[in-house]
Amino acid sequence: MNKWLPVILITMIIDICIAPPQSAHAQYWGRRGRLPLPEREIFPSNCFTFCRVQYDSYQGRGRDWGGGWATDYDDSDLNFSQRLSELTSIQVNRDVQGNIKHAVVRLTDDALFHYPFIYMLEVGRLVFSAEEAERLRNYLERGGFLLVDDFWGSRAWENWVYEIAKVFPPEEFPMIDIPPEHEIFHIVFEIDEVPQIPGIGHWYQYGGSTSERFEDSEIPSCKGIFDKNGRLMVVVLHNTDLGDGWEEEAVNPVYFDQFSKRKAYPLGINIVVYAMTH
Repeated sequence: MNKWLPVILITMIIDICIAPPQSAHAQYWGRRGRLPLPEREIFPSNCFTFCRVQYDSYQGRGRDWGGGWATDYDDSDLNFSQRLSELTSIQVNRDVQGNIKHAVVRLTDDALFHYPFIYMLEVGRLVFSAEEAERLRNYLERGGFLLVDDFWGSRAWENWVYEIAKVFPPEEFPMIDIPPEHEIFHIVFEIDEVPQIPGIGHWYQYGGSTSERFEDSEIPSCKGIFDKNGRLMVVVLHNTDLGDGWEEEAVNPVYFDQFSKRKAYPLGINIVVYAMTH
């Protein structure tokens, strides 16, 4: 993998730098509705591309209810990329008109190895095939980075633990709580706790509740898998939803201020800056 390791110069840090959207049309970087997949291409190695993993399985051991790989697509990917470019010196991929480019790959695609950062979500019903597990391990051991997001409750967690063991046996690569002193909590923004970010629909419906599975998802966690050299190569966010915080930034000003600006973007940016510099 031609993984790039640029020197990142952080240009803006505090939360006031994330300006609220003026309206859902004025500064809403995403677009509503399910869109066709982006055209596959090889992007310049000195730019960041938000790359989402596409999968077909929806009936894992957890029998969890929820969405699939395309949840929050593609508003989440575009909004995050825009904010990353505003708040750091990282360049994001754009077309000749200046529109942000993003990618969707399967774990079995050769193009996987062109992207040093990949994103998966709703893994409570995911099932890795033997080929997918082998390819994901190869990708991560060659320097890739995986962020897992937006799955809730004990059943979804049990499914993920079972499936990631196909990739990394826990006795060899344990999945552990990332300690609070780790760089991902400090590299750009100071993060003092793992945030619980609800989907905006749940937040609306249940009067500001943040736990989407109620008593079964009250405590958010941020766990990681480290390689043999101590590099963090997988971040797993359980009982929280960064993606909705990115996708729904322009829908409600209170949600934006409470979740998007103060929680979803700071942690997401920290994770990506770490991934692209280690």
